Amino acid sequence: MSDMSTERIDSYYNATANSATRYPKLEGEIHVDVAVIGGGFTGLATALELAEQGKRVALVEAKRIGWGQSGRNGGQVTGSLSGDGAIHRQLARQSGVQAAEDFIWYLRWRGQDIIRARIEKYGIACDLKSGHLHAAYKPGHMDAMLANYEDMVRRGMGDMVELVEAQDIAGFIDTPLYHGGIYNKNNLHLHPLNLCLGEAQALASLGGLIFEQSPVLEIIHGARPVLRLEGGRVHADQILLAGDVSHKLERRKLSGMIFPAAGGIVATAPLGELAQQLIPREVAVYDSRFVLDYFRMTADGRLLFGGGANYSGKASRDIAAELRPCIERTFPQLRGVEIDFQWSCDMGIVFNRIPQLGKLAPNVWYAQGYSGHGLATSHIVGEVMAKAIGGTMDKFDVFQRFSHVRAPVGDWMGRQILALGMWYFLMLERLR
Repeated sequence: MSDMSTERIDSYYNATANSATRYPKLEGEIHVDVAVIGGGFTGLATALELAEQGKRVALVEAKRIGWGQSGRNGGQVTGSLSGDGAIHRQLARQSGVQAAEDFIWYLRWRGQDIIRARIEKYGIACDLKSGHLHAAYKPGHMDAMLANYEDMVRRGMGDMVELVEAQDIAGFIDTPLYHGGIYNKNNLHLHPLNLCLGEAQALASLGGLIFEQSPVLEIIHGARPVLRLEGGRVHADQILLAGDVSHKLERRKLSGMIFPAAGGIVATAPLGELAQQLIPREVAVYDSRFVLDYFRMTADGRLLFGGGANYSGKASRDIAAELRPCIERTFPQLRGVEIDFQWSCDMGIVFNRIPQLGKLAPNVWYAQGYSGHGLATSHIVGEVMAKAIGGTMDKFDVFQRFSHVRAPVGDWMGRQILALGMWYFLMLERLR
């Protein structure tokens, strides 16, 4: 199904969604404490936290809940941050090395706690499993793995992590490809669309108003800002713009800040007993390259496999044909395997990879830009934004102080700059 449709794409996740709930289009005028634009994880997580605070919340989504990357991604909830170097450099200058290291640690692990607690609190069925393997693609990558492992042990995670040597990889994954890695029991994997839908149901259960197929045409700024939609208006004390790379609002202030990169994902036919043989510990996996492969088994025994990044801005190609060689290189046993689903997932890429949180006006906020690591980070950001909207600004203020590079050119040129940067990293990859 085309990305231009307001319906969700034909992914494995949509085919196995728990809920067929449809929320109404917005018609008429409504008045709320907070209006949230965007029905992905950032919008849902923030709206749910605000509803738990007792705020009256309306969430408006241009298409369907979980339509974008929140309902299409690899489903891995991990401590990975592509912007950790930039965060450390900026924060160390502002607040010292210890503050920088503590903030990065918080960004690595807070999301797992939020997601686990939310799934338990609201009884969300989303195929939640613990366990992840960060796999070394080259023997030389194990030096960085060892440093990461020692850091986690030093900070009290020794009972959650295990350094895996090359000869022990087969206990986690039956592949000739990897040379060791870090096994992490604190990391999770799950069905992201069902988490989205479960969070939406939780929001509705607390009295939150949800509107689908209700694109916002304009944010009208003022003492009490207004969302203008085709079918009506939402009046609110505060507004959060949480559309990530999918919206075209507030272009004067936000253009050149974030760009789409389309990753491809496939799901094979069910593998039966072979699923357990290939990944006996049921871990999710990603490797140690800059442009990495990531994969896991689904609850019904399919291999879900993703990788690559396309900066062209065009909907992707034959994703199955692109990823099949990667699958067969990883698992020679799957040569010729049937692929039942293929789809594209637009990631919102930021030049320095630091999530962008800020204000467009005293009562209009925005949050975006997770650069392919959004499942955990969006839930942290939801907590940060809900607290900031409620008046507790400490974490928000840290994010707001980060400097971001803004492309002074159009979206097309911004994507070319990002593609050039990725080419540079791919060249470095050969030297690692």
